[in-house]
Amino acid sequence: MKCATFNTNSIRARLPILLDWLEREQPDILCIQETKVQDKDFPDPAFRDRGYSTLYRGQKSYNGVAIVSRERATDAEFTLTGEAEEPARFIRCRVAGIPVINVYVPQGFAVGSEKFVYKLRWLNTLLDHLHAAFSPDQPLLVAGDFNVALEAKDVYDPEGLRGEVGFHPDEQALMGRLFEWGLVDLLRKHHPEGGQFTFWDYRIPNALKRKMGWRVDYILATRPLADTSRDCWIDTGARSLPRPSDHTFLVAEFALP
Repeated sequence: MKCATFNTNSIRARLPILLDWLEREQPDILCIQETKVQDKDFPDPAFRDRGYSTLYRGQKSYNGVAIVSRERATDAEFTLTGEAEEPARFIRCRVAGIPVINVYVPQGFAVGSEKFVYKLRWLNTLLDHLHAAFSPDQPLLVAGDFNVALEAKDVYDPEGLRGEVGFHPDEQALMGRLFEWGLVDLLRKHHPEGGQFTFWDYRIPNALKRKMGWRVDYILATRPLADTSRDCWIDTGARSLPRPSDHTFLVAEFALP
């Protein structure tokens, strides 16, 4: 089984890249973030024509999440809090018997701002949801853009960025609680070395070539599923294409049918 996550930063702008990648890599599950389209504008036919079923929840110009899968997903939920007006940042479903959660964690804007407080509260709510709805002794996949880099080796300039939004100890502590609950960071399981980035800021000229990136996208799994993982890797090629997203694909492979 192959699973992936990708922040498109506009699914309409990145649809050719996304469809070419699907055709080449043939994942079983793809979690997508920042689609930036209302549900009526989601390009569902393009995926169905390629043999994929879709779940999605969007809003105009901002946020938006989707799960694309070979096998039709069941038991779908589209809000973390149950509130209808909640921003489109969460999908939960079951694919081939495995619970899957796709998240687009708030960016946080600036440390000390209301948006930063909201980010911390959102991560806390996600943790509460795991405690209430799942067990670390059962298979669970959690993927998406967490907008948090964990360690010095996860950013290009740890001293210069330390304490900034996205690389702040309060965010890192909450991510740590996800691991304490029972999630395993699959990229780190297979590739403990540094310099493994999934995001390169558009505002930095030639950021990819200069290796000025962040690792903020994750595929996490409970131990029963993580123990079946064969590899987890970053496909940087998509970031070097014309009109790319500022993120790229993160992929995990499991010894499952």
